[in-house]
Amino acid sequence: MKHKTLKLVRGLDGTDFLAPFVLVTSLFFLWGFAHSILDVLNKHFQETLHINKTQSAFIQMVLYGGYFLMALPAGRIISRFGYRAGVLSGLCLYGIGALLFIPGSMLLSFPFFLFSLFVIGCGLTCLETAANPYVTVLGSPQDAERRINLAQSLNGLGWIVGPLVGGLFLFSGGSSEADIATPYTIIGIAVLLVAVLFSFVKLPDVKAASSVEAADESDRGLWSHRHFVFGLGALFLYVAAQTGINSFFINYVVEEGDVTNAVAALMLSFGRMGFFLCGRISGFLLMKRIRPEKLLIGCALGAIFAMSLVIFVRGVPGMGAIMVCSLCESIMFPTIFAFALRGLGRHTKTASSYLIMCIVGGAVAPVLMGMIADTWCMAWGFLVPLCCFVYIAAYGRAFLTGRFA
Repeated sequence: MKHKTLKLVRGLDGTDFLAPFVLVTSLFFLWGFAHSILDVLNKHFQETLHINKTQSAFIQMVLYGGYFLMALPAGRIISRFGYRAGVLSGLCLYGIGALLFIPGSMLLSFPFFLFSLFVIGCGLTCLETAANPYVTVLGSPQDAERRINLAQSLNGLGWIVGPLVGGLFLFSGGSSEADIATPYTIIGIAVLLVAVLFSFVKLPDVKAASSVEAADESDRGLWSHRHFVFGLGALFLYVAAQTGINSFFINYVVEEGDVTNAVAALMLSFGRMGFFLCGRISGFLLMKRIRPEKLLIGCALGAIFAMSLVIFVRGVPGMGAIMVCSLCESIMFPTIFAFALRGLGRHTKTASSYLIMCIVGGAVAPVLMGMIADTWCMAWGFLVPLCCFVYIAAYGRAFLTGRFA
């Protein structure tokens, strides 16, 4: 097993990338935590600041909006100064944004909280723009999908811890006892300490023929690669679906299962996000035997079925389906990301910036779902992610049938 794992992070020229892979993979936990704690924050702000579901969706809108605005500047930083500069920029912005929750907890101003989350979003953009493509090139091109799925497994752990910590501090007592500053203070300090660590570490800038970046050195322009263009849409819709489901998971479970916010937060953490982590690990293992294209199609079809139960059956089956759906979602982001970068050669860093911009999909779906929920009911809001999964299934099928060749 040790030999196989090392082979996964060894270039075709024999270069061992294990150390930088382990170091950069640790960053995946940090943005998983930052994203998942928002799903608890969403419900908390609805009750403490007396806002409706549509207004609370602006929490996701500002954070994911940061991805759209910061992705290209982050790409330029990485292209000019290297991957480490992108990581350091991201960690500093993330830490500063988290520490802004200290004055925010005193002001109790929703716009100020939104500004803090926007700063965090800009930081996460730099981190993801650097780390996601970097792990795909730390070894042979044919193992890119497995490598990024393995790295994203630690991201899945962050998705479990976020709701757990958020529920502990925000739902353990009454709304008057909720402590919103402490979890963000802890994570802010931790992130800045990681930034100090990375300031002393030199990450190799992979440009050798062993990497996916050198897979295509033709004169083709970036936008002539159809798999990349359609991959932008697939990634946009995946993030939209995942963020929308997570944002209103607590609302759905509380309404359908008559449970408390604290119990719903635990269900989100250990139930939905537990399945998500298991899916990430299973996806990494299954890709040794099943083509990533087939796995993506199967997961998309499973997610479509799960969302149908959430919308039309509801009750206990709907609650179970919304949790198990994360098992299907788990491999989608890293697999789509690796597919879209396949064979782009010198365009890889630029393409990564555009792909990270597509994470802005997370700003769109919660608002649409909130509007549908406020107008009709929460269950009907999940029509939005259902439609997203249909496109993703079609994208996987196009790859499998060679339409992008």
